[in-house]
Formats: sequence, structure tokens, C-alpha cells
Amino acid sequence: MKAISYRAYGGPEVLEYGDVRDPKVGPDTVLVKVRAAALNPVDFKCRAGYLDAVLDPVFPVVPGWDVAGVVVQPGAAVPEFAVGDEVIGYVREDFLSRGTLAEYVAAPVRTLARKPRNLSFEEAAGLPLAGLTAYQVIHRALRVTDGDVVLVHAAAGGVGSFAVQLARHAGARVIGTASERNHGYLRELGAEPVTYGEGLADRVRALAPEGVDAAFDTIGGDTLKVSADLLAPGGRLASVADGSVIDLGGRYCFVRPDADDLRSLTELAERGALSVHVEAVFPLERAADAYRLLEEGRTRGKIAVTVNWPETPGQT
Repeated sequence: MKAISYRAYGGPEVLEYGDVRDPKVGPDTVLVKVRAAALNPVDFKCRAGYLDAVLDPVFPVVPGWDVAGVVVQPGAAVPEFAVGDEVIGYVREDFLSRGTLAEYVAAPVRTLARKPRNLSFEEAAGLPLAGLTAYQVIHRALRVTDGDVVLVHAAAGGVGSFAVQLARHAGARVIGTASERNHGYLRELGAEPVTYGEGLADRVRALAPEGVDAAFDTIGGDTLKVSADLLAPGGRLASVADGSVIDLGGRYCFVRPDADDLRSLTELAERGALSVHVEAVFPLERAADAYRLLEEGRTRGKIAVTVNWPETPGQT
């Protein structure tokens, strides 16, 4: 099959488009015909070797953890899905090798859920990793409830935009940090925007003089420290970017595949409570260019990569 792969750690230049071994379908896996995959910052961090201490690479590595596609073959121990089902998945294993930037992926059944009917494949592919991250932080780590004031950093990005929507759906008031060009977008999502940079703490305090009940850090460093200072008494703090949040009394969160949570995201999307903004779409063979755009760090929402299958009568 055709795929994007890399044979050594490095930048986008190490990505190759070409033939790789077809995936095998184990008892607990599902062979998915990929219609779209989505990119995440963790992809290029893995490619650069930053996660080598926790995720062994099996070269050549096919990158990508997000997918939307169609079931081709369920494993022998998988009654949950049938041929032709449209699915989404956060296809992460405990090693790097069998990613989603390919024509097919053999996905563990624990990583999959039904695709939202009202989303395109490109939109649906952007939901799993970023949506699960936001869902697990907002609902579990921060326990956001009706009436809370929540601060979300990088609120126009993939994770941040979902966090805003989920917190608003829970009844919270949301303050979101973003560049000025994204302030209109944040208002559309229901957040009150504030600009990054020097003076951030004062700008947030002007909107929430008594502090925030919960802060979601996606940046780390000084931003994390500012977030801790902005908490109201008893406030909750979580970070997906900086483990030193633990020293500040908060929680460090690393998203995990969870089919039940993914099904909850599907239901929210189908009810119109959760939307996916796709900033750009690239064909599979241009995935390196897609990563270059992502690595500029200014993406609103998600970047998708599509597999262009020839259409035939009756084909999904």
C-alpha cells in the first residue's frame, strides 16, 4: 500500500511517500480504509525523537494517530464493527510504526468509534486525538461544571477549540487566549478572547477579577505559571504541555484512547454541540507540506490529509 513513512528521526525532509508493507489484521484489530487523517503536534515531536523514552520506533514508521475511514475487515474477535461501517479513531499504540497516514490502517478496536454522520471525513478525522484530549481534561481533570469560569490557552487551536466548546456545553464561562486574528473565531465558539503575551494576567483579571475556577494549559513554561497565579481559591489547574504543573498542585494529562469517550464526542457532534474547523486539506503524497504548515504553529483548528480513492458505483 501507499503511505507516508520515515526511516530515521528528523524534520519534514525525512518523510517519504511510497510503498510500505500491508497491515495484518489481528484478532482485536479492524482494517480501516483511510479516507482522511489529521495532523497533531505530537506527530512531529515523535518524528523528531522527543518521545523516544516512552515510545520505541519500529522503522520505517508511518506517522499519524487520527483517522476517519471505512471498515474493510474486522478482526476475528471484533463483533462491534462490520464491513462498510464508517469509523473514526485515535489509533495510538505503545510504539511507533503503524500510523494513519496510509491507504489502510489496522486499528485496535479499543481506539475506534462510529463516525459522526453529519461530519465530512476530513472534519471527522480532526476529532479523535484533540477532541479526546479536551474531553478528558475538561470533564475529568478539571471537572468543569455549570457556572465555572474557565481559562483555555491556545483556544483557537485543535485542542483549545474543542475545550472551549466542551466547557461551554457544560455551562461554563470561557476566557480563551489567542492571537488577535482569531478573536472573532473564539467569539463564534462562545469564548471571551484575550491576547497572548506580556500583560496577559492583567487582561484576564479585567474579565475575571476574582480569578478563574479552572485553567487549561496547552503551552507550558511562563504561561503555566501565569495560569496558576490566576486561579481563584480552590481553583483547578491542568496541563498537557508541562509536567511541572504537578509542582503547582495541578494535573499533567496525556490523552489515552477511549472508545466510550470517543462515542460521546460523536454524539455531541451529531447534536450540533461540537464542530470541527479544518484549516487546510492536503493529499497524502503532500503530507510533508502539511506538516510544514502545522509546524509554523499558527493553525486554526485542524489540518487534514486525504487519501484520494477512485470512485466506483456503490463504493463508500
